[in-house]
Amino acid sequence: MDEDLPESVKKCLDILEENVEILANLEFDLDEEKEDELTHDMELHNLYDMTEDVAESAKLKRAESNFTRRQAEDSL
Repeated sequence: MDEDLPESVKKCLDILEENVEILANLEFDLDEEKEDELTHDMELHNLYDMTEDVAESAKLKRAESNFTRRQAEDSL
């Protein structure tokens, strides 16, 4: 029974990590929807710039999620 406990704790932490990431993604998506605007007549270079911005934003979101996960692990 004692051997199962660390595995159970690990599974709980994995579930917690997934849920924190899902909630962070939902929060981010809701914030992004507020800022969405339809832009007409965009040039190709503008689309490339937007793609780079989205990629950077995703990296920041992932870093924030990982930081939150590490804080949650440290508090246990």
